[in-house]
Amino acid sequence: MTDPVPATAIDHPTVEHFDAIVVGCGAAGLYSALCLPESWTVAVVTKATVSRSASDWAQGGLAAVTAPDDSLALHVADTLAAGAGLCDRAAVEFLVAEAPACVARLVELGVAFDREDDQLAVTLEAAHSRRRVLHAADATGRAVISALTARVLDRSNITVLSQTLVIDLWLDAANQRCLGISCLQGGRLRWLSAGATILATGGGGQVFAHTTNPTVSTGDGVAMAYRAGAVLRDLEFVQFHPTALDLPGAPHFLISEAVRGEGAHLVDAQGRRFAFDFHEAGELAPRDAVSRAIYAHLQQYGGDRVWLDLRPIPVNRILHRFPNILKACQEWGIDPLTEPIPVSPAAHYWMGGIATDQANRTSIAQLYAVGETASTGVHGANRLASNSLLECIVFGTQFGAIAALESPPSLPAAQPIALPSIATACSPDVAHWRERLPHLVWQAAGICRDSATLQGAIAQIQAARATLQTLPIQHVMEQMQPGMTWQLEQPEAIAAVQQWVETRNLLDVARPLLESALFRTESRGGHHRTDHPNTNPDWECHTLVQGDRRWISRSGLGARSTPPWV
Repeated sequence: MTDPVPATAIDHPTVEHFDAIVVGCGAAGLYSALCLPESWTVAVVTKATVSRSASDWAQGGLAAVTAPDDSLALHVADTLAAGAGLCDRAAVEFLVAEAPACVARLVELGVAFDREDDQLAVTLEAAHSRRRVLHAADATGRAVISALTARVLDRSNITVLSQTLVIDLWLDAANQRCLGISCLQGGRLRWLSAGATILATGGGGQVFAHTTNPTVSTGDGVAMAYRAGAVLRDLEFVQFHPTALDLPGAPHFLISEAVRGEGAHLVDAQGRRFAFDFHEAGELAPRDAVSRAIYAHLQQYGGDRVWLDLRPIPVNRILHRFPNILKACQEWGIDPLTEPIPVSPAAHYWMGGIATDQANRTSIAQLYAVGETASTGVHGANRLASNSLLECIVFGTQFGAIAALESPPSLPAAQPIALPSIATACSPDVAHWRERLPHLVWQAAGICRDSATLQGAIAQIQAARATLQTLPIQHVMEQMQPGMTWQLEQPEAIAAVQQWVETRNLLDVARPLLESALFRTESRGGHHRTDHPNTNPDWECHTLVQGDRRWISRSGLGARSTPPWV
């Protein structure tokens, strides 16, 4: 380890107060900020920039009933079928019913969805019984984020704090309520208090070695809520997108499901459409089924990838609908107009998350969650394609009716403190586990899982967490008190803190994810156990996690009458 450099204690720190803090700048975070009362002061906090999020990467689109041959009942039925018995029907009906109005609101905000004959254009995606997916070419997420970002930046009551790394939630443990966050901006520790803290940090795809998620998706919101004692739900259900670009050295760029909806074929090395061997719907089966079909086919015949053939789609249609996919593939030496694209499954979306009710409330007072970070009940064991952007907007809208806030806490004047040193470079232990952990989780909790592998991975994660507890930076964090602050001067020290925070978060989402996967002894939706390959009706229930406690609940599988964490 290199020589340590001390942090500088600041004599008179201040606690900055906002009415609401939104952590995350994807579609869920930005739209939630816009829906909060305009009379409130709102901070939008992001560790990157307002244009870097998983939502920005979303290609396929947003599902909503807009076509005359479609119906709310069909959209509900498709969502419930994909969810494999674990959707909250009341939440699904709410999502679907609110979708058309939310689409109209997005259009008002400037989202330029594609049109045909002056009507909103819709396409078909897997497990949908009708063409109902609205899109903006193959960059729908970017279109939504661009429009929302412009509106957020134009609002005088909203302050955007970019390049700001949230370290943890600020809790009033005695009253089990959230008071705000501690965060690091430009090397300075800051405390932000608020009557409402909203987690909209997206998923945790970076806990897997193969993922379509951006590097910022380290499960921060779920990890912070887990440490704070919030109830988490259904963490074992992870959706693996079947068609991510698979080329040495290339990122796992997602090849949208809409490509298969428009007629692309999934083929093996011999050019055979093998998916029909595993599911009657072939390439248009639910994502979990297609991913397992690829996995099983490769296990049987060898190899590490299959191919997606776009050539059955008319060239003009490809050029119009999928310009970004075409460009990305061509940049890596693949021309989809003349040759198939090599693909393989990658972790894409986390159905589980922080348990919330319809108003986005968690089990901790004044703490809310929205988007992929939350478990609202609409996705069940397997998300229906293009319901995720929709969920962000529909549930973000609920903040328009948020209750009045409590007054912020009063704090005594902070005194200067002497802090332990923080290393200028990251500990080898942190660097090792940041590299090792995603491979460990992919092997244990990827497309197919079993008890022995899960137990081995859990043991390694427990050892890793014990090792990180001994590091100097851990001692610094244990001494933090509300209002305390310090300043890191060297970029190396700032980078070391960020790597430690993200590695800790990844470990803190990996553990409950793996333990939930071990707990559920059946296969359902995005969770497949080779040692329990069948779906068991006795497991038609949610798995709940709170600290070291695990239990099951059937609440919410019908009309919800109790909070999801009861």
